Parts: sequence; C-alpha cells; structure tokens
Amino acid sequence: MTIRTILVDDEPLATQGLRLRLERHPDVEVIDTCSNGREAIRAVKTHKPDLVFLDIQMPGFDGFSVIQGLLEVDPPLFVFVTAYSDHAIRAFDAQAIDYLMKPVEEDRLADTMDRVRQRLAERRSAEEAGKLKEVLAEVAPDAVDSVEGEESLASSRFEKLINIKDRGQIFRVDVDSIESVEAAGDYMCIKTADNTLILRETMKDLEKRLDPRRFQRVHRSTIVNLDLVRQVKPHTNGECFLVLDSGSQVKVSRSYRDVVARFVH
Repeated sequence: MTIRTILVDDEPLATQGLRLRLERHPDVEVIDTCSNGREAIRAVKTHKPDLVFLDIQMPGFDGFSVIQGLLEVDPPLFVFVTAYSDHAIRAFDAQAIDYLMKPVEEDRLADTMDRVRQRLAERRSAEEAGKLKEVLAEVAPDAVDSVEGEESLASSRFEKLINIKDRGQIFRVDVDSIESVEAAGDYMCIKTADNTLILRETMKDLEKRLDPRRFQRVHRSTIVNLDLVRQVKPHTNGECFLVLDSGSQVKVSRSYRDVVARFVH
C-alpha cells in the first residue's frame, strides 16, 4: 500500500532533508509540502493524506493548532518533528503517533514508519470489517449476528483468572486487578494494587493469555493494564511515566511511546 504523505515545516531545508530520508521508504509518496499551519489545514482537507509530518513551532498556526483545525474531518496520522524536546507529552495528548527530534535520524524514522504501517493496517482492517457488516446487514442480517458472535468469542479466549503458585500457596488472581507485569528472566512479577506475586512463565507465553486491547508492553520487560492508568508524567529523552490506580509508577521507554498515544485523550 502507498502511504500518501504531507510534510509541514517553515524551514525549507528541514523539509528537503526529511523528503530525502523518506525516499528510502518506497511505499511513501510525498503528495504535498506546506510551509505554515494554514496551508497544512487546507492541504489535508483537499488531499486527505494517510500521514502528515508536522513541525510544532511555526509562525501563526503551530502544529497543535493544525490538529485543532482538523477536528471536524477524518484525521490522518500525525508525526511531530521538532527541535524541542519539551512538547513530547502534549504531542501524545494530541494523538501523535510519534515525536521526532531534528535532525531526524534514519533509524528513528524507520521505527516511526513501522508504527505508521501497523496503525494504517489496523485502521484499514477495521474499516473493511465495518463495510462487511453493512453489506451483511442488507443482504444477510443473520450473518451479522454470526460475525459479532465470533468477535465476542475472540475476546473470551483471553484469561479472566490466573492461578499463581507462590510461596507454597495458590492464588487466584482476577486479571482485571493486575496493574502491571515485570519480567525477571523466566519469572513474572504480577503486581496488583495490594500484592506482588511471582509466576514462573515467560513474557511471551503470558502475553498470549492477556487481552492485547488492555494489556500492552510499555518497556521491553514491562506490561501495563491500560485500564488502570490514571496519569502520564513527562520524563527526559522522550520517555514518560504512567501513574497507576495504586499510585505506583511505570516508565514508558522511547520504543513504546506509541502505546501512550493510543489511550491518552
């Protein structure tokens, strides 16, 4: 699939440099460039791109104002590109898929594009599923119930309770109460608001038992229950901390920052 892309920056050299780096990604098509926020809003409404690389600090409308100006349309994915690191949390609040520092590093851009491809694939799959339901509703209403039943079945295959043998006792832990999971070799530290239990299992196997719509990795060795996140606190180098219901904090590494963008509003 082709990723139709618009570049927005008031510095021509920055736009040119990003365009050159994107040429190494054959599925990216730069369909327009803009030098200010007003041009960007018009271009997005006209071209309906898949992706916009957006500078934050521009004269007149800044990057956040551009997103505000597009609230009434189906928005593209946004990646902020800036010389300043102090806008990271606000960028994720604005649902940006990533936050790149100038000058953009090729490895970081490659990571960003992987996230973009994944998000676009998820979006298109959801759109196709919605269209299928609309067609089925017209020609075979009974089939809609079948499709919805399959979705419910898929959700039910994940664990509701996990049995953990720890310190000679067996604990039955309600999955909803799990705040986070931390890996320590082949052992998992299962943390709830009032207890920490040790489970002998690999991270990979445990992930298969947990609903990925709720339980997401925020670090190479940490999984968090997104339903129990109550606050996001900025940290250095584009990282941040998630504050959970119990008051405990979990660091989100740079590699998993897109997780924050998925649920922070």
